[in-house]
Amino acid sequence: MITFSRSLSRSKNVLPGFNGTGSSQKVQNAILLSLPPDEFDTLLPKLFFGELPKHALLNEIAQPIEWGYFINSGLASFLNVMADGKSVEVGLSGKEGFVGLPLLGGFSTSPSRALMQVDGSAFRISAVDMQDALKTCSSLDRSLQRCSQLQGMQAMQIAACNRLHEVDQRLARWLLMSQDRLVGDVLSLTQETLASMLGTRRASVTEAAGILQKAGLITYRRGDVKIDDRRGLEAAACECYGTMRRLTDKWRSEAASA
Repeated sequence: MITFSRSLSRSKNVLPGFNGTGSSQKVQNAILLSLPPDEFDTLLPKLFFGELPKHALLNEIAQPIEWGYFINSGLASFLNVMADGKSVEVGLSGKEGFVGLPLLGGFSTSPSRALMQVDGSAFRISAVDMQDALKTCSSLDRSLQRCSQLQGMQAMQIAACNRLHEVDQRLARWLLMSQDRLVGDVLSLTQETLASMLGTRRASVTEAAGILQKAGLITYRRGDVKIDDRRGLEAAACECYGTMRRLTDKWRSEAASA
């Protein structure tokens, strides 16, 4: 069972933990950190902090969005799921993002399944409180609109990638995107998880990982992938990683100077 507790500190640097030990949780979410003090103080009483284990379900397809999540650590994945249960990833979010973006448009249901692929934590806010906050917090609204655009761009590029590029190229792209949102060189990922993310068979993932490992780019052991050569992995990835990275950097630069 996932437990969230209300955040009570007024400091953006540290919010109290929820486990009763007196420990504190540093705010790492980029959207929360970017808020002006008055908006942060408005949002703070509505936030609940909690740990999110791997595979924790955040939003479900066509189901009401009860909560939005400012991801603080770990990695959330957005999946499109077919009627036969097969799924493919269409986006990722780490501490730069927010899960529950349809709330921005006044929508109450999710178009995709959102779950944690790497365990972490988040600051949770109810859908009602989020929609109320957006009425008075213009910086929050603007930051989330930008987040929505980035997620949309990512989904479109990944759709093209999954159709046009080889599995080893897509795996390299996915590992780079994941590392960008996490700390460290080792990713805890099973073959089954990677196959689901890439929309392919486990045998294809094994073959693709073997290609990257033989090239000295990664070390792949059961349940763990270690990135040994980041530059080499970037060269092995399809053009989609570079395209998304460049546009993301460009948009963030434009936002900073706006």
